[in-house]
Order: sequence, then structure tokens, then C-alpha cells
Amino acid sequence: MVRGVVLRVAKAAGRALGRGTGLTVAPAEGGQKVVGPQAFGALNWSKGYATNSHDHFNIHRNSPENNDETPFEFTAENDKIVKEILARYPENYKRSGVIPLLTLAQTQNKGFLTLSAMNKVAEILETPAIRVYEVATFYTMFNRSKMGKYHLMVCGTTPCMVRGAVKIKDALCEHLGLKDYGESTADGMFTLSEMECMGCCVNAPMIAVADYTKGVEGFTYNYHEDITTKDAINIVEHLRRGEAPKVGSQHRETCEPAGVVYEDQWVPKPEGYTTLTGEPRGPYCRDLKKEAAEQKS
Repeated sequence: MVRGVVLRVAKAAGRALGRGTGLTVAPAEGGQKVVGPQAFGALNWSKGYATNSHDHFNIHRNSPENNDETPFEFTAENDKIVKEILARYPENYKRSGVIPLLTLAQTQNKGFLTLSAMNKVAEILETPAIRVYEVATFYTMFNRSKMGKYHLMVCGTTPCMVRGAVKIKDALCEHLGLKDYGESTADGMFTLSEMECMGCCVNAPMIAVADYTKGVEGFTYNYHEDITTKDAINIVEHLRRGEAPKVGSQHRETCEPAGVVYEDQWVPKPEGYTTLTGEPRGPYCRDLKKEAAEQKS
């Protein structure tokens, strides 16, 4: 009886998932089967987990490079970092290290978390694997699909949208030969994704670039702000040549309103910089020099 209930629930879930993803659902022996480009058994749906902004489906599908038997071990150097991370937490709360350990695993694995990598983190933390899956699928910074050497993330939140994020995305897609977010170039060099607000609204629009080419020690995650479509393509070409593109604002040194990206062009403020033209003074209520002298004496 219990098995019959489970099968009925799985069938209903399969039909709902088919409607939600636009895939068709056809009967098959032993339950339901979703038929389409991303075919999977509905009974396996219970093994799935939530998606993020890069991965499109709520499931894990085994592949030759990502399955239960894909080997994953931290390198000797990274194992030292694992021990350093665990030392930050009491023994009975070491599962609090799940985010830094997943970040380390993802960086070592060239930008994405395999099932085995997540299972290894669960083993180290002595916690059920589902607890690690929950974290890895909740935060959009964790990727569960193979990534390019450079992960290009276009901010898609309101200020960047208003300032031209869609044009940035379209220009990158055309330049890289991609159709949409979530795709990688044929040479495995670039992956393009959308990311939610990264906190640089005053310098919109912006993209972030994660560089997985130099391993854990050389990993970088840089912001490129105040960009036009021309700037975005220029950043890509710098990366392709192995050069470091300018980090931060592409057209000003600070966040002082010296101009703005408008209609895909940088429009400078006629009067130029009007504030922050020198060293900012200390707090009005305290004489820092006097305090420093008193501390020395």
C-alpha cells in the first residue's frame, strides 16, 4: 500500500514537473518518464534538489564526469586549508564550515561542484549529504554544472537593468556565439550567467568574473563596473589573451558622480570631480593626532 502511495505521488510530481518545465510526460513501466531533451525518470525526481541561477533543472543527472563514483579528494595543499577551516569551529559545530569547504571544493574543481565533491564535504563534516546539498543549491554562487575557465556574471537587478544590462548580455552572447545565459563557449573558455545584485548599484551596469585558471591559490573574483557593451567585449578579449582587464569602474577612480553610463555610452559630468578631490579629514569630534600622541606617551 505504501509503495502504491509513493508511486502515485511520484507520478503526480512527474506531471507537475513536466508542466513546469515544458517537457512532456509519457507513461512507462514502473512509473512515469519525462520525455524530452533533458529526459529523466520521475521516480528519480525525489533525488533532485533545488536549482540556482546557472543550473536550469531541479535534479541531479549522472554524467561521465559527475556521478556517485566520480573520484574527488582534496589535494594535499587544500587539505591543509580544510584543517584550517575546521579549526575555526567547535568540534560539535564543525558543520558550520560547510560554505567555506564547498567554496574550496568548487575552486579546486575548476568552478563547479560534483556530486562526489559535495559528498566529500558531508563526509568531512560528519553530516548527512542532504544538508550539504541544501546549502549548495540555495546559494547561487555554487555551480553544479561544468563551467568555463572564466565565469562571466552579468548583474540582472534593477539599477543594472536600467543602465543597460540587457545590452551587455546580448553583446556578450553575440561575441561569444551563445544563445542565452547558462551556456559555455565551445572551447570551454567562457561560461555566461546572470547574477543577482552584487552591491555595486552606484556603478551600474557591472559584471563579475570568476577566474578558475590558476587553481585555489590564484583564484580571483573581480568586479568590472560602469561598463558599456564595448567595455564588456574588451574585458573578454583581455581574458582570452591571458591579460588582466581593468578591475572596478572602467571610467572613473571612485564612486564620486563624475559621469554615468547612458544609452551604452559613458557620459562624463561636465564639471568633473567635485568631491573627494583630496584626502578626507578625520572625524570632527576627535583629534586623532592628539590621541595617537597620548597613546605613545
